Amino acid sequence: MRSPFAYIPRPRPLQLASPSAAVAYLGSLVVVAFLYSNPFVLLAVGLSFVIAGRLAGAAAAVRAALWMGFTLALLIVVVNALVVSRGETVLARLGEWPLFGQVDVTLEAILAGLVLGLRAAVVMVAFAVYSACVDPDRVLRALRPIAGRSALTATLVSRLVPVAAADAARLRDAARLRGPGAAPVGRAPLARRLLAGSLDRAVDVAATLELRGYSLQSRDPNAGATFSLPQRGERRFTGGGQGRRSRYDRRFYAVGALVLSVAVIGKALGADAFSEYPATEIGVATITLAVAAVVALSGLAPLRRMPVGSHREPRWVRNAHATELGQGSPGA
Repeated sequence: MRSPFAYIPRPRPLQLASPSAAVAYLGSLVVVAFLYSNPFVLLAVGLSFVIAGRLAGAAAAVRAALWMGFTLALLIVVVNALVVSRGETVLARLGEWPLFGQVDVTLEAILAGLVLGLRAAVVMVAFAVYSACVDPDRVLRALRPIAGRSALTATLVSRLVPVAAADAARLRDAARLRGPGAAPVGRAPLARRLLAGSLDRAVDVAATLELRGYSLQSRDPNAGATFSLPQRGERRFTGGGQGRRSRYDRRFYAVGALVLSVAVIGKALGADAFSEYPATEIGVATITLAVAAVVALSGLAPLRRMPVGSHREPRWVRNAHATELGQGSPGA
C-alpha cells in the first residue's frame, strides 16, 4: 500500500523541474502563509497549493493533507477558544475550570483560532505537495556538495515518513481483520508497534548505509557507472545528473520571485489588515484582494499545455503503475 505522500515520478513540470526551482516556488508560498494573517490571503495560498498539487498529479496527497489539516485546525480552534478569554463578544461563560480558571468563550478567540488553524492546514498541504512532487534523491544530489550528511538525513526522513504512514495503515487493517471475538486494539498498542517497527527499520537502514560506504570519502557516483535501459529512462525523466537544469526552472523561479515581491510590497502597503482583539477586523481593501488574486493564480505555474495524445509516459513508469495495480509484471 503506497502512502499518498510518497513521491511518484510523473512527466509534469513540477516533477521535471530541478529541486531548487521547485523549492523556490513552493517556499515562496509558504513564506506568504507565515507573513500574512489576513484570511483572504491565507485562503488564496491554500487554493494555490491545491491547484498546484492537482496539476502535478498529487491529488491524493492534497486530499489527505486537507483532511489532516482540517482536523488540526478544529483542534486549534477549540483549544484557543478555551484558553484565550480576550475579546468583546462573549458567547458563553463556562465558569471556573481546573488549571484554566475562568473560561469565557469569545467570538474573537474563535476567529483567531480559525486563522491559526488555517495557516497550519495550508502549511500541511504545502509539505504534502513537496513530498509527492519533489524527488528526494535529486534533493540529496543537489545538497550533497554543501552538506552531505545533512542532505542524506533529510532525504531519509522524507523517504521513511511515507513508509511509516503505510505501516500504520497496514497495522490498522490487520487489527480490524482479527475477527469479532478478538479484543479491540487501542491506539497506544498500535503506536508502540509502529515505533518498534520504525526503530528496527532505522537500524537496518543504518547498517545498509555503513556497508555501502557512506561513512567514507565519496567520489562522483556517475563516474564510470553503467545503467540499464530502464535506469537510463528514469535518469532522463528525473533530470539526470547533478548540474542539469530543466526548461521549467525559469518559470518556477520567476513565479516564486513574483509572489515574494508582491507579498512584500503588499505588506508594506497595508494588505495584511487584520486584528483579532479586542474586536476582530478583517481588511478587504483593493490591495489585499490584489495580493490574494496574484497568490491564487500562482498555483497555475505547474500547468503544462500539451496536444491531446502527444505524450506517453515512459515504459518504466507504465510498468510500475501496472505492477502496483496488479495488472502485470515489469517485464510484461
